[in-house]
Amino acid sequence: MASSGSKDGQLQIKVVLLGAASVGKTCLVSRYVHDRFTSNYQNTIGAAFVSKKIEALGKRVTLNIWDTAGSERYQSMTKMYYRGARAAILCYDLTERTSFDKIRYWVGELQENEQHCRIYLCGTKKDLIDNDTRTRAVPQNEAGIIAQDLRTEHFETSSLTGENVEAVFQRIGEDYVRNMHSYPENQPKQEDDTQQAFHIGKSEEKGTTSSCALGSCFKR
Repeated sequence: MASSGSKDGQLQIKVVLLGAASVGKTCLVSRYVHDRFTSNYQNTIGAAFVSKKIEALGKRVTLNIWDTAGSERYQSMTKMYYRGARAAILCYDLTERTSFDKIRYWVGELQENEQHCRIYLCGTKKDLIDNDTRTRAVPQNEAGIIAQDLRTEHFETSSLTGENVEAVFQRIGEDYVRNMHSYPENQPKQEDDTQQAFHIGKSEEKGTTSSCALGSCFKR
């Protein structure tokens, strides 16, 4: 399972998409990676994987994107994709209130299972609101409050028109590059505390190392 780190001088970032079924996660990924929109996708079973290479702040970055199933029957399976993720896009349908109400659930899941994962809030199907403002079910300021609590970004996107889709993923790449040295996979390797260096002679010196607990890269 593709994870975050560095390979051949290129940064690898594991990104997971989470959200209720039919909020448009697969459409979002398809628009970003393949620059196309299809309205008749079947619900994802388990997870689908795709990757895309980008440049962020002068660094070569590969986004390893996992599009997870939103159906409740697959939620226990979805947890396996949290490990090693450095970014999670929490998607909700701007025209469907219940999908937004589930956001707090996904936040709790991530904070419990992967403390080094930064969260991004993403409202989908903005084109429907642009066509008829009465279809909006989630006020922009309400979503903004959650984003502020999480100290993260909130995007309103349209996979139909492509509005803000690339901006979400580009921001993920740039944030990772800015903070790359805070992540455990980019920390200098240290000797195991149990290893000892022995010298032949009158005295025997033991190598010592120190360790510190790594907290989350981003405050919440």
